Parts: sequence; C-alpha cells; structure tokens
Amino acid sequence: MVFSDLFFLFVFIPAFILCYFVAGRVDKLLTRDAKSLVCRNSVLVVFSLVFYAWGEPVYVFLMLGCVLMNYLAGLWIAKADGHRKLALAVGLIGNLAVLGTFKYAGFLAEQLCSVGLDVPVPKIALPIGISFYTFQSISYLIDVYRREARVQHNLWNLLLYISMFPQLIAGPIVRYGTIAEEIHDRRVSTDDVAEGVFRFLIGLGKKVILANQFSTLADGFLKQGLDDLSTAGAWVGILAFTFQIYFDFSGYSDMAIGMGRCMGFHFNENFNHPYISRSITEFWRRWHISLGSFFRDYLYIPLGGNRRHQALNILVVWFLTGMWHGASWNFILWGVYFGIIVMAEKYTLLKVQQHIPAPFLHVYSILLFVTGWGIFYFDDFGAMQQFFQRYVGLAGDFTDFSVESALLGHFWLWAAAIVFSMPIRSVVAQWFERKCPAGRMKSFTLVTVKTLISVAILVLSTALLVGATNNAFIYTRF
Repeated sequence: MVFSDLFFLFVFIPAFILCYFVAGRVDKLLTRDAKSLVCRNSVLVVFSLVFYAWGEPVYVFLMLGCVLMNYLAGLWIAKADGHRKLALAVGLIGNLAVLGTFKYAGFLAEQLCSVGLDVPVPKIALPIGISFYTFQSISYLIDVYRREARVQHNLWNLLLYISMFPQLIAGPIVRYGTIAEEIHDRRVSTDDVAEGVFRFLIGLGKKVILANQFSTLADGFLKQGLDDLSTAGAWVGILAFTFQIYFDFSGYSDMAIGMGRCMGFHFNENFNHPYISRSITEFWRRWHISLGSFFRDYLYIPLGGNRRHQALNILVVWFLTGMWHGASWNFILWGVYFGIIVMAEKYTLLKVQQHIPAPFLHVYSILLFVTGWGIFYFDDFGAMQQFFQRYVGLAGDFTDFSVESALLGHFWLWAAAIVFSMPIRSVVAQWFERKCPAGRMKSFTLVTVKTLISVAILVLSTALLVGATNNAFIYTRF
C-alpha cells in the first residue's frame, strides 16, 4: 500500500481517522486524563502493522523481531556500566546483519560467482522500507548510548516509533530524539490538522500530478527506446527522471510530514529545493536531508569529520551512501561519483564560489546532478554505456520527432515542474504578508485559498489515479 493509492486515500485513512478519534474519547473516559494517549497510540500501532502487512505479510514479523532486538539492546546499553560499548556494538551488528542479509547477500554471492567461486546465490526478496527502519533503529541505540535520549522502557512505544506508518517505508528517517517526548505527550490543534492536511495534499499533487507523468516520459525514452535514442532524447529522458525522482520522493516526504503533523508529531524537513543549488555540496545539504544528517552525525564526525582524514571520510561516507540505495554497482558508482565531486569542491569551488556569477554555478550544478541521475537510473552497465554515448553526442541522431512531442505536448508539465522546484511557496507567502492586511479577513483569505488548492489537488489526483498503472514510489524499493 502506498499513500497515493485510492484504497489508502478513501478507505484506510478514513478508517484510521475514525478509530483514532474514538480512541481519543476512550482515553479520556478510561483515564480521566486529557493527556493520555494509550488508546490512540495503540490504534496507530495496529494500523501501522496493517499498513506494512498489506504488502509484506511475512516481513511484518521480521520488523517485529527487529523492534524486540533493539528494545533489549537499548535496555542493555542503558543498564550496562563498563560494557556500554559492547552493548552498543552488539545492537549495531544485529541491525546491520539483518540489513546485510536481506539487502546484500544475493549481490555479494553474485560477485563471488563472477570471480569463479561456486557460491549459491540466495533468492531473498527485499522487505519494503528495511533501510529506513533499520537506520531509525540504529539512531535510537546510538542516541541512548550517547545519553542524548532516554531509553524506552515500553516495548509498545518503541514499536510505535519504528513502525509508524507515515514514515515507515520511505522515510524521512526520523530520529528517536525528534519525537521521543511526543510519543507520550503531544497536543494537536486545529491549525496542526489544517496545516497537516494541506501539506499531505501538496505531497499528493507532487506525486500524482507531476511525478507520475514524468515517470511515463522518462521510461519512454530511457527504457523503451535506447536503441533509437537521440542526443536530445537522452537529455529529455534524464531531465524527466530528474523531475520524477524529486517530486516523487519530496512528495512522499510532504505526505509523511503532513500526516505526522495531524497526529501531533513534528518530523524534520527532508527537502529544501535542491535544484536551485549552486554547488553539489549545497545540493546534498538540500536533498534527502534526513539521510545526509544521519551519515554526518553517526559516521562522518565519529570518523574524524573535518579534523583528520577528511578526504577519506568523505569517500567512505559516499561509498556507503551509494550502497544504502541498493545492492547494485551503479549505486556504488553513483555514490563515489558524488563523493569525489564533494571532496573536490571543498578544496576548489567552495573557496572561490563568491567570485563566480550565480548563473554559472547553477548550470554547473545542474549538469553534474543530472549526470548523476543518469548513473542512478541504469542498473545495467550496458544500457548505461549506451545512454551516455547518446547523452554526450557520440552516437545516434541529434534529435527526433519524439523530443518535440515530449516538450511541446507536455509544455505545462515542464513549466509546472520548473516553477515548483523553486521556493515558490515562500515567495507567495511573503507577497501575501505584504499585500494582505492583518486581521480576520487575512485569515479567512488564507483559509479559502488553501481550501481551494486542496480540493483542486484532491479532485485532479483522484481522476488521474483511476485506472493508473504507474504509481509506485521510487524510494519504497530502498
């Protein structure tokens, strides 16, 4: 089940809202405490397990086992005196062993076979969201070890943190410390619900109205027509994928943040308009912020950060960033590609950036991250080579009719993508603050505009989802 599924929108969410509302009433009746969240948290856990089991009925038990393992490891870390590092090491090894077995065992066996070793290749399906909930579990153990968060003594509450359906299968990676207090003490105002619903629908529009359409365009050039691909077609195809992956993943994050807000949870932002960046270093501060901050705080800084072996630390982090995205050489190559660029920028571009005109920096960044998405897209090196030969003009025609059709026939789609890749919302908000006088009329106008936008997005998205065959989120496979 995904957030942009009609069943999720019109069956799962209404059922959850009804049960969550009733649970809130029961909390007050049974405990006579307006602050009690026992029943509401129970409803959230049950619906989260149903949500995950809907597509992964077997692997829900794997997730439950991981929660129990991390619960026990957290208690051990908190209680141990002279063996806290050992307790942490055991917990980390347990999490990484589970992730490694399910995500990388088959890949490793294939590589051993390719060098002549007769090793059986296991056929293990990848559990949805395992990379995300494993990293959340790791953050919990490390934060408890560092005493930056208190250990969770209630297994049910830890299960809620790890299994919470808004961020379970594709992030953002929510650190335990971010919502530890909100698990048992949170308030939801009318403004929270209104803003959460609006944020959810903005994300739905990004996914259904923009990302799904660009997915069809990208696949038309990059999957179905490589043999006849022109140079212009390669660029149109990879630019379509560039917009697809941004609106797909940032849309999912918006929906997760919006649903969390409606329940009183405040997840950190995961995207900050990365396509307006003026360097690749800036790009990665704006893209998938939760993953970048995870590697920075739990790997890069402990390795030495900027203090010692900086270049090596950067390459290690980016090698592992590539591996995190998938058990395939193209992801590793993609990670190393960006690692080399980030490392090079620290010694060159970032020292003179203020002396270079902004348009040149934008073009430089666009060329590099679009090229990076070309590496990311193709897990077959033969297809990747074929694509890049056309991408740089070494093979194929320069252009063809399909390019003109993709650009002119979808003009408004491209225009919308460019506009909504920029911080248009903050610009409009600032304009609104200047033009509209404060008071009740301003609030009424703002509510009216947001309501009209929300209804339009929901209606159009629903129409596009009826009979849709191309609706999967890219990051659910990581």
